[in-house]
Amino acid sequence: MLTYETRYQQQVDLIGRLRAEVEGLFHISDIRASERGDAVMFIGRLVQPAEPVYHALRERFRGLGYIPVLRRDGSTDIVVAQRGQVRAGRFNPLINILLLAATIFTTLLAGANFAGVNAFAALRAFLATGNWADLLPSLAAGLPFAGTLLFILGVHEMGHYIAARIHGAHVTLPYFIPMPFSLLGTFGAFIQLKSPVESRKSLFDVGVAGPLAGFVVAVPLMVLGLLNSEVVIRTGQGTLGNSLLVRWLVDFVVPHGPNQAIALSPMAIAAWFGLLVTAINLLPVGQLDGGHIAYAVLGKAARPVAWVTFAVMLVMGLTLWSGWLTFALFAMITGLRHPEPLNDITPLDAGRRLLGALTLVLFFLLITPRPF
Repeated sequence: MLTYETRYQQQVDLIGRLRAEVEGLFHISDIRASERGDAVMFIGRLVQPAEPVYHALRERFRGLGYIPVLRRDGSTDIVVAQRGQVRAGRFNPLINILLLAATIFTTLLAGANFAGVNAFAALRAFLATGNWADLLPSLAAGLPFAGTLLFILGVHEMGHYIAARIHGAHVTLPYFIPMPFSLLGTFGAFIQLKSPVESRKSLFDVGVAGPLAGFVVAVPLMVLGLLNSEVVIRTGQGTLGNSLLVRWLVDFVVPHGPNQAIALSPMAIAAWFGLLVTAINLLPVGQLDGGHIAYAVLGKAARPVAWVTFAVMLVMGLTLWSGWLTFALFAMITGLRHPEPLNDITPLDAGRRLLGALTLVLFFLLITPRPF
Protein backbone atom coordinates (compact mmCIF):
# COMPACT_ATOMS: atom_id res chain seq x y z
CA MET A 1 0.00 0.00 0.00
CA LEU A 2 1.41 3.36 -1.05
CA THR A 3 2.04 5.90 1.68
CA TYR A 4 0.81 9.48 1.41
CA GLU A 5 4.37 10.67 0.83
CA THR A 6 4.81 8.18 -2.04
CA ARG A 7 1.57 9.18 -3.71
CA TYR A 8 2.44 12.85 -3.30
CA GLN A 9 5.86 12.35 -4.86
CA GLN A 10 4.36 10.43 -7.78
CA GLN A 11 1.93 13.27 -8.45
CA VAL A 12 4.73 15.83 -8.26
CA ASP A 13 6.76 13.78 -10.75
CA LEU A 14 3.75 13.46 -13.07
CA ILE A 15 3.06 17.20 -12.99
CA GLY A 16 6.73 17.81 -13.68
CA ARG A 17 6.67 15.57 -16.77
CA LEU A 18 3.49 17.22 -18.06
CA ARG A 19 4.93 20.68 -17.38
CA ALA A 20 8.02 19.80 -19.38
CA GLU A 21 5.81 18.95 -22.37
CA VAL A 22 3.84 22.20 -22.03
CA GLU A 23 6.84 24.52 -21.72
CA GLY A 24 7.82 26.24 -24.94
CA LEU A 25 4.19 26.33 -26.04
CA PHE A 26 2.69 28.05 -23.01
CA HIS A 27 3.68 30.69 -20.44
CA ILE A 28 2.64 29.07 -17.15
CA SER A 29 1.42 31.32 -14.34
CA ASP A 30 -0.28 28.69 -12.19
CA ILE A 31 -0.73 24.91 -11.98
CA ARG A 32 -3.65 23.07 -10.41
CA ALA A 33 -4.24 19.34 -10.21
CA SER A 34 -6.97 16.97 -9.12
CA GLU A 35 -6.25 14.84 -6.08
CA ARG A 36 -5.48 11.74 -8.13
CA GLY A 37 -3.82 13.54 -11.00
CA ASP A 38 -6.60 12.65 -13.43
CA ALA A 39 -6.59 16.27 -14.61
CA VAL A 40 -3.76 18.80 -14.43
CA MET A 41 -4.58 22.41 -15.29
CA PHE A 42 -1.97 24.85 -16.57
CA ILE A 43 -3.07 28.48 -16.45
CA GLY A 44 -1.33 31.24 -18.40
CA ARG A 45 -1.01 32.31 -22.03
CA LEU A 46 -0.33 30.48 -25.28
CA VAL A 47 2.84 31.58 -27.04
CA GLN A 48 1.67 30.23 -30.42
CA PRO A 49 -1.70 29.94 -32.20
CA ALA A 50 -3.97 27.44 -30.50
CA GLU A 51 -4.32 24.98 -33.38
CA PRO A 52 -0.62 24.04 -33.77
CA VAL A 53 -0.27 24.10 -29.98
CA TYR A 54 -3.11 21.61 -29.62
CA HIS A 55 -1.63 19.28 -32.25
CA ALA A 56 1.79 19.43 -30.56
CA LEU A 57 0.35 18.77 -27.10
CA ARG A 58 -1.72 15.91 -28.42
CA GLU A 59 1.44 14.15 -29.58
CA ARG A 60 3.45 15.06 -26.46
CA PHE A 61 0.77 13.96 -24.01
CA ARG A 62 0.05 10.68 -25.77
CA GLY A 63 3.10 8.94 -24.32
CA LEU A 64 2.01 9.96 -20.82
CA GLY A 65 -1.54 8.69 -21.30
CA TYR A 66 -3.19 12.12 -21.40
CA ILE A 67 -5.13 14.20 -23.91
CA PRO A 68 -5.05 18.03 -24.06
CA VAL A 69 -8.07 20.29 -23.62
CA LEU A 70 -7.75 23.99 -24.49
CA ARG A 71 -9.98 26.66 -22.98
CA ARG A 72 -9.96 30.47 -22.77
CA ASP A 73 -11.40 32.48 -19.88
CA GLY A 74 -11.26 36.16 -20.71
CA SER A 75 -7.59 36.95 -21.31
CA THR A 76 -6.39 33.75 -19.65
CA ASP A 77 -5.64 30.55 -21.53
CA ILE A 78 -6.01 27.15 -19.92
CA VAL A 79 -4.43 23.85 -20.89
CA VAL A 80 -5.95 20.83 -19.17
CA ALA A 81 -4.10 17.52 -19.33
CA GLN A 82 -6.89 14.96 -19.00
CA ARG A 83 -5.98 11.36 -18.28
CA GLY A 84 -7.17 8.94 -20.96
CA GLN A 85 -6.84 8.41 -24.68
CA VAL A 86 -9.28 8.86 -27.55
CA ARG A 87 -10.13 5.38 -28.80
CA ALA A 88 -12.65 4.20 -31.33
CA GLY A 89 -15.87 3.11 -29.69
CA ARG A 90 -17.27 -0.20 -30.88
CA PHE A 91 -20.50 -0.62 -32.77
CA ASN A 92 -22.15 -3.54 -34.51
CA PRO A 93 -22.84 -2.81 -38.23
CA LEU A 94 -25.35 -5.66 -38.27
CA ILE A 95 -27.67 -3.41 -36.26
CA ASN A 96 -27.35 -0.70 -38.92
CA ILE A 97 -28.19 -3.19 -41.66
CA LEU A 98 -31.22 -4.59 -39.83
CA LEU A 99 -32.57 -1.12 -39.06
CA LEU A 100 -32.08 -0.08 -42.69
CA ALA A 101 -33.94 -3.16 -43.92
CA ALA A 102 -36.81 -2.51 -41.50
CA THR A 103 -36.93 1.16 -42.54
CA ILE A 104 -37.02 0.23 -46.23
CA PHE A 105 -40.04 -1.95 -45.51
CA THR A 106 -41.90 0.62 -43.39
CA THR A 107 -41.27 3.46 -45.87
CA LEU A 108 -42.47 1.24 -48.73
CA LEU A 109 -45.73 0.76 -46.82
CA ALA A 110 -46.00 4.52 -46.27
CA GLY A 111 -45.10 5.25 -49.89
CA ALA A 112 -47.79 2.90 -51.15
CA ASN A 113 -50.32 4.89 -49.15
CA PHE A 114 -49.20 8.11 -50.87
CA ALA A 115 -49.59 6.30 -54.21
CA GLY A 116 -53.18 5.44 -53.33
CA VAL A 117 -52.51 1.74 -52.63
CA ASN A 118 -53.60 0.06 -49.39
CA ALA A 119 -50.42 -1.87 -48.67
CA PHE A 120 -51.49 -2.57 -45.09
CA ALA A 121 -54.47 -4.58 -46.36
CA ALA A 122 -52.10 -6.50 -48.64
CA LEU A 123 -49.78 -7.06 -45.66
CA ARG A 124 -52.61 -8.42 -43.53
CA ALA A 125 -53.64 -10.74 -46.37
CA PHE A 126 -50.06 -11.97 -46.69
CA LEU A 127 -49.81 -12.66 -42.95
CA ALA A 128 -53.07 -14.59 -43.13
CA THR A 129 -52.39 -16.61 -46.30
CA GLY A 130 -48.65 -16.39 -46.97
CA ASN A 131 -49.42 -15.32 -50.56
CA TRP A 132 -47.06 -12.65 -51.94
CA ALA A 133 -49.23 -11.95 -54.99
CA ASP A 134 -50.82 -8.76 -53.67
CA LEU A 135 -48.10 -7.60 -51.28
CA LEU A 136 -45.23 -7.29 -53.75
CA PRO A 137 -47.09 -4.98 -56.21
CA SER A 138 -48.28 -2.89 -53.25
CA LEU A 139 -44.74 -2.48 -51.96
CA ALA A 140 -43.52 -1.66 -55.47
CA ALA A 141 -46.04 1.20 -55.59
CA GLY A 142 -44.27 2.71 -52.59
CA LEU A 143 -40.84 2.62 -54.18
CA PRO A 144 -40.76 6.20 -55.63
CA PHE A 145 -41.56 7.66 -52.21
CA ALA A 146 -39.38 5.31 -50.16
CA GLY A 147 -36.42 5.48 -52.52
CA THR A 148 -36.50 9.28 -52.65
CA LEU A 149 -36.86 9.79 -48.90
CA LEU A 150 -34.24 7.23 -47.88
CA PHE A 151 -31.82 8.52 -50.50
CA ILE A 152 -32.09 12.07 -49.11
CA LEU A 153 -31.74 10.86 -45.52
CA GLY A 154 -28.87 8.55 -46.45
CA VAL A 155 -26.93 11.24 -48.31
CA HIS A 156 -27.50 13.61 -45.39
CA GLU A 157 -26.03 11.15 -42.89
CA MET A 158 -23.17 10.11 -45.16
CA GLY A 159 -22.25 13.78 -45.45
CA HIS A 160 -21.76 13.77 -41.67
CA TYR A 161 -19.95 10.43 -41.82
CA ILE A 162 -17.46 11.45 -44.51
CA ALA A 163 -16.72 14.81 -42.86
CA ALA A 164 -16.15 13.07 -39.52
CA ARG A 165 -13.75 10.57 -41.05
CA ILE A 166 -11.86 13.34 -42.87
CA HIS A 167 -11.26 14.98 -39.48
CA GLY A 168 -10.18 11.70 -37.92
CA ALA A 169 -13.24 11.34 -35.68
CA HIS A 170 -14.56 7.88 -34.88
CA VAL A 171 -18.15 7.58 -36.05
CA THR A 172 -20.77 4.89 -36.63
CA LEU A 173 -22.56 4.13 -39.85
CA PRO A 174 -26.06 5.69 -40.13
CA TYR A 175 -28.82 4.30 -37.94
CA PHE A 176 -32.19 4.48 -39.72
CA ILE A 177 -35.25 4.56 -37.47
CA PRO A 178 -38.28 2.58 -38.72
CA MET A 179 -41.71 3.81 -37.63
CA PRO A 180 -44.41 1.28 -38.61
CA PHE A 181 -47.90 2.65 -39.24
CA SER A 182 -46.66 6.26 -39.29
CA LEU A 183 -47.09 8.85 -42.03
CA LEU A 184 -43.52 8.53 -43.32
CA GLY A 185 -42.61 5.07 -42.11
CA THR A 186 -39.46 6.45 -40.49
CA PHE A 187 -38.37 8.93 -37.86
CA GLY A 188 -35.22 9.76 -39.81
CA ALA A 189 -31.65 8.62 -39.33
CA PHE A 190 -28.59 9.56 -37.32
CA ILE A 191 -24.93 8.77 -36.88
CA GLN A 192 -23.14 8.62 -33.55
CA LEU A 193 -19.74 10.12 -32.88
CA LYS A 194 -17.65 7.69 -30.84
CA SER A 195 -14.87 10.15 -29.98
CA PRO A 196 -14.74 13.80 -28.84
CA VAL A 197 -14.77 16.55 -31.47
CA GLU A 198 -11.30 18.04 -31.68
CA SER A 199 -11.97 21.64 -32.73
CA ARG A 200 -14.61 24.11 -33.84
CA LYS A 201 -13.44 23.53 -37.40
CA SER A 202 -14.18 19.82 -37.10
CA LEU A 203 -17.49 20.54 -35.36
CA PHE A 204 -18.55 22.94 -38.12
CA ASP A 205 -17.55 20.67 -40.99
CA VAL A 206 -19.29 17.63 -39.53
CA GLY A 207 -22.40 19.65 -38.67
CA VAL A 208 -22.77 21.46 -41.99
CA ALA A 209 -21.91 18.54 -44.29
CA GLY A 210 -25.15 16.64 -43.65
CA PRO A 211 -27.71 19.40 -44.38
CA LEU A 212 -25.80 20.63 -47.42
CA ALA A 213 -25.43 17.13 -48.87
CA GLY A 214 -29.11 16.37 -48.27
CA PHE A 215 -30.16 19.71 -49.74
CA VAL A 216 -28.07 19.21 -52.89
CA VAL A 217 -29.88 15.96 -53.72
CA ALA A 218 -33.33 16.97 -52.41
CA VAL A 219 -33.76 19.96 -54.75
CA PRO A 220 -33.32 18.09 -58.06
CA LEU A 221 -35.48 15.25 -56.72
CA MET A 222 -38.14 17.83 -55.84
CA VAL A 223 -37.98 19.22 -59.37
CA LEU A 224 -38.24 15.73 -60.85
CA GLY A 225 -41.15 14.97 -58.55
CA LEU A 226 -42.91 18.19 -59.54
CA LEU A 227 -42.52 17.30 -63.22
CA ASN A 228 -44.48 14.12 -62.45
CA SER A 229 -47.16 15.96 -60.46
CA GLU A 230 -50.56 17.11 -61.73
CA VAL A 231 -52.38 20.44 -61.76
CA VAL A 232 -55.85 20.00 -60.21
CA ILE A 233 -58.76 22.16 -59.08
CA ARG A 234 -58.09 23.68 -55.66
CA THR A 235 -60.26 22.13 -52.93
CA GLY A 236 -58.52 23.34 -49.79
CA GLN A 237 -58.11 19.80 -48.44
CA GLY A 238 -54.88 17.95 -47.80
CA THR A 239 -52.74 21.04 -48.33
CA LEU A 240 -49.06 20.97 -47.37
CA GLY A 241 -47.37 24.14 -46.21
CA ASN A 242 -44.70 25.54 -48.48
CA SER A 243 -41.38 27.09 -47.62
CA LEU A 244 -40.14 30.02 -49.69
CA LEU A 245 -37.90 27.75 -51.76
CA VAL A 246 -40.58 25.12 -52.39
CA ARG A 247 -43.07 27.84 -53.38
CA TRP A 248 -40.57 29.21 -55.90
CA LEU A 249 -39.87 25.73 -57.28
CA VAL A 250 -43.58 24.94 -57.63
CA ASP A 251 -44.33 28.22 -59.41
CA PHE A 252 -41.36 27.77 -61.74
CA VAL A 253 -41.71 24.07 -62.57
CA VAL A 254 -45.50 23.72 -62.51
CA PRO A 255 -47.13 27.09 -63.28
CA HIS A 256 -50.80 27.12 -62.25
CA GLY A 257 -53.70 29.50 -61.79
CA PRO A 258 -55.16 30.93 -58.55
CA ASN A 259 -57.96 28.33 -58.44
CA GLN A 260 -55.61 25.46 -59.11
CA ALA A 261 -53.34 23.36 -56.91
CA ILE A 262 -50.62 20.77 -57.41
CA ALA A 263 -51.33 17.10 -56.64
CA LEU A 264 -47.80 16.15 -55.65
CA SER A 265 -46.40 12.86 -56.87
CA PRO A 266 -45.04 10.46 -54.22
CA MET A 267 -41.51 11.49 -55.22
CA ALA A 268 -42.34 15.17 -54.73
CA ILE A 269 -43.93 14.44 -51.36
CA ALA A 270 -40.80 12.58 -50.23
CA ALA A 271 -38.57 15.43 -51.42
CA TRP A 272 -40.86 17.91 -49.63
CA PHE A 273 -40.35 15.98 -46.40
CA GLY A 274 -36.62 15.77 -47.09
CA LEU A 275 -36.40 19.56 -47.36
CA LEU A 276 -38.49 19.96 -44.20
CA VAL A 277 -36.16 17.61 -42.32
CA THR A 278 -33.19 19.63 -43.58
CA ALA A 279 -34.77 22.83 -42.23
CA ILE A 280 -35.53 21.27 -38.84
CA ASN A 281 -31.96 19.99 -38.58
CA LEU A 282 -30.69 23.53 -39.18
CA LEU A 283 -32.43 24.86 -36.05
CA PRO A 284 -29.61 26.40 -33.96
CA VAL A 285 -30.32 24.39 -30.85
CA GLY A 286 -28.84 21.46 -28.91
CA GLN A 287 -27.53 18.44 -30.80
CA LEU A 288 -29.23 19.31 -34.08
CA ASP A 289 -26.93 20.13 -36.97
CA GLY A 290 -27.79 23.81 -36.59
CA GLY A 291 -26.73 23.60 -32.95
CA HIS A 292 -23.31 22.26 -33.99
CA ILE A 293 -22.95 25.01 -36.61
CA ALA A 294 -24.07 27.75 -34.21
CA TYR A 295 -21.60 26.71 -31.51
CA ALA A 296 -18.76 26.40 -34.02
CA VAL A 297 -19.44 29.94 -35.27
CA LEU A 298 -20.49 31.69 -32.06
CA GLY A 299 -18.89 29.68 -29.28
CA LYS A 300 -20.55 30.21 -25.91
CA ALA A 301 -22.71 32.97 -27.42
CA ALA A 302 -24.64 30.14 -29.11
CA ARG A 303 -26.18 29.17 -25.76
CA PRO A 304 -28.64 32.11 -25.50
CA VAL A 305 -29.44 31.54 -29.18
CA ALA A 306 -30.39 27.95 -28.34
CA TRP A 307 -32.67 29.07 -25.50
CA VAL A 308 -34.38 31.64 -27.71
CA THR A 309 -34.85 29.01 -30.42
CA PHE A 310 -36.29 26.60 -27.87
CA ALA A 311 -38.77 29.25 -26.69
CA VAL A 312 -39.81 30.01 -30.28
CA MET A 313 -40.36 26.29 -30.91
CA LEU A 314 -42.67 26.13 -27.89
CA VAL A 315 -44.67 29.13 -29.09
CA MET A 316 -44.90 27.69 -32.62
CA GLY A 317 -45.95 24.34 -31.18
CA LEU A 318 -48.80 25.97 -29.26
CA THR A 319 -49.96 28.24 -32.08
CA LEU A 320 -49.03 26.77 -35.47
CA TRP A 321 -48.21 23.05 -35.43
CA SER A 322 -48.04 20.71 -32.47
CA GLY A 323 -45.10 18.85 -34.03
CA TRP A 324 -42.80 21.68 -32.93
CA LEU A 325 -43.44 20.60 -29.34
CA THR A 326 -42.05 17.16 -30.16
CA PHE A 327 -38.87 18.66 -31.58
CA ALA A 328 -38.60 21.05 -28.63
CA LEU A 329 -38.85 18.05 -26.27
CA PHE A 330 -36.16 16.24 -28.27
CA ALA A 331 -33.90 19.31 -28.05
CA MET A 332 -34.44 19.52 -24.29
CA ILE A 333 -33.75 15.80 -23.74
CA THR A 334 -30.54 15.82 -25.78
CA GLY A 335 -29.42 19.07 -24.14
CA LEU A 336 -29.70 22.73 -25.08
CA ARG A 337 -26.15 23.39 -23.86
CA HIS A 338 -23.73 22.29 -26.55
CA PRO A 339 -20.58 20.46 -25.35
CA GLU A 340 -17.28 22.16 -26.05
CA PRO A 341 -14.70 20.66 -28.45
CA LEU A 342 -11.30 19.71 -27.08
CA ASN A 343 -9.74 22.83 -28.61
CA ASP A 344 -12.29 25.54 -27.90
CA ILE A 345 -9.94 28.45 -28.59
CA THR A 346 -9.24 28.37 -32.32
CA PRO A 347 -11.97 30.37 -34.11
CA LEU A 348 -13.37 29.52 -37.51
CA ASP A 349 -11.77 30.98 -40.62
CA ALA A 350 -13.61 33.58 -42.69
CA GLY A 351 -14.73 31.04 -45.30
CA ARG A 352 -16.46 28.84 -42.74
CA ARG A 353 -18.07 31.85 -41.04
CA LEU A 354 -19.46 32.91 -44.42
CA LEU A 355 -20.76 29.40 -45.05
CA GLY A 356 -22.34 29.46 -41.60
CA ALA A 357 -24.18 32.67 -42.51
CA LEU A 358 -25.35 31.07 -45.76
CA THR A 359 -26.76 28.09 -43.86
CA LEU A 360 -28.83 30.57 -41.83
CA VAL A 361 -30.18 31.97 -45.10
CA LEU A 362 -30.87 28.41 -46.25
CA PHE A 363 -32.76 27.73 -43.03
CA PHE A 364 -35.14 30.63 -43.66
CA LEU A 365 -35.62 29.51 -47.27
CA LEU A 366 -36.55 25.98 -46.17
CA ILE A 367 -38.45 26.42 -42.90
CA THR A 368 -42.20 25.80 -43.01
CA PRO A 369 -43.77 27.18 -39.81
CA ARG A 370 -47.07 25.34 -40.44
CA PRO A 371 -46.23 22.20 -42.47
CA PHE A 372 -49.73 20.71 -42.29
